Amino acid sequence: MMKRKTRFATIYFMQLLFCICGHAQNDSAYVTEHLAMGNPNNAAANIGIPGNYLMAKHQYVHSYNRFLGIPNWVAWHTDSTWLGGIRRSNHFRPDSTLPEKWYRIREGSYRGTGFDRGHLCPSADRTNTPTDNSATFLMTNMIPQAPNNNQGPWAALEIYCRDLVKQGKELYIYCGGIGSQGFLDSGRVQIPEKTWKTILVLDAGEHDLLRITPSTRTIAVVMPNNNAFIGKNDDWKIFRVSVDSVEVLTGYDLFKNVAPNIQSSIERVVDNQ
Repeated sequence: MMKRKTRFATIYFMQLLFCICGHAQNDSAYVTEHLAMGNPNNAAANIGIPGNYLMAKHQYVHSYNRFLGIPNWVAWHTDSTWLGGIRRSNHFRPDSTLPEKWYRIREGSYRGTGFDRGHLCPSADRTNTPTDNSATFLMTNMIPQAPNNNQGPWAALEIYCRDLVKQGKELYIYCGGIGSQGFLDSGRVQIPEKTWKTILVLDAGEHDLLRITPSTRTIAVVMPNNNAFIGKNDDWKIFRVSVDSVEVLTGYDLFKNVAPNIQSSIERVVDNQ
């Protein structure tokens, strides 16, 4: 509880600072929480870098790619304070915080394509307040996902992660899509060839970065984003790989803030729990 109160106090202060300074996309309180384990590709809140534009929200932080119309990655921290009883809002909408002249992906961009509007930070990971849940329905938190992927093993892994939180864990998660199998919305929204996710699992507590050891659990998956290569009833565990494998695939340096010797240990193993 103290951890959450401290977080709220910090965020309140930063919101006041934003009212004075006006730097919404670089709110350090949110970056500090969700990117505690590192910024995988040095994304920056700089419109001069439209392919790697850092967007910091209270609920998650992401690197948005203006050219692809999807995030490069989304990062978020989840513990029990983020979970509650709020119902899914289904308020899909464009993200009004994108730079003024950038194209804003709409709900209709996906309509009739055969692909789901696939959340990266899941709606069910943000059920503590209506505002937090609604934020997950911004289109900058979506990628086109094959239904067998999104509604099958991908969803099962999301549920598993929340079960871990309910068992007293807290998680640091990165995920995204990689590769291309075409575009939606007249070339504005790339369809990833695969989806990937990495998860660092800790017992709930304080000073998270300092509590990571060579035996800290990590989970990583890479899943096909094509109904022909993934079944809705497939077990998510068959898609497990090492974090190192995801880094090779994406070019990102995940969990980069972890001490190098520990990072090496936790990233080379494939989870088997």
